[in-house]
Amino acid sequence: MSGGFYESRVFPWLNDRLNADPELEKIRADALSCARGRVVEIGFGSGLNLQHYPGTVQSLVAVEPNDGMHTRARPRVEASRFPVEVIRGTAEHLPLADADFDTAVSTLTLCTVADPARVLAELRRVLRPDGRLLLMEHGLSDDDGVARWQKRLNGVQRIVACGCNLDRPIAQFVQAHGFRFESVRRFYAPKLPRTHGWMTVGAAVKAT
Repeated sequence: MSGGFYESRVFPWLNDRLNADPELEKIRADALSCARGRVVEIGFGSGLNLQHYPGTVQSLVAVEPNDGMHTRARPRVEASRFPVEVIRGTAEHLPLADADFDTAVSTLTLCTVADPARVLAELRRVLRPDGRLLLMEHGLSDDDGVARWQKRLNGVQRIVACGCNLDRPIAQFVQAHGFRFESVRRFYAPKLPRTHGWMTVGAAVKAT
């Protein structure tokens, strides 16, 4: 169910529908508000972030492995007010130069990547010394009761949502792999089930 027709045709449509909630749009806009300069975004999807980038963004390199997402993203990319280069690839192996970006962006992506540690190492590599990593991710709740249900549901979630995990401790991952948060908020997103809506939104810089 997670490959072929479902992954390339059904899931991109479903993902757009699920992410169309106005409350999630507000969270996106907040997460991206301090993006600037040259930006790399992993898990670009269908380009839902494009409308939320501020005027301080000069250009974007977008990395996305799903061909169906590329198709849905095309109209948004063509309408973008700044240049967007879309790369078909994975976040574990970014075909990008060292220290070339002012901002790295991951929204609802660290839940799905095969190797979060490798992804964070790659983002750290391509960021300039004063660059920022901007995050909007869902993951493992601090509430033990919710966390137990997340672990029970995770197998089904991975099938239905093409590899998405409910039980990854996002803030811990980030801080354990070369970053420190300048700012971070952790909260339940309105209207979402608590198993799916524990959010980590923040800006992180390279740890020294």
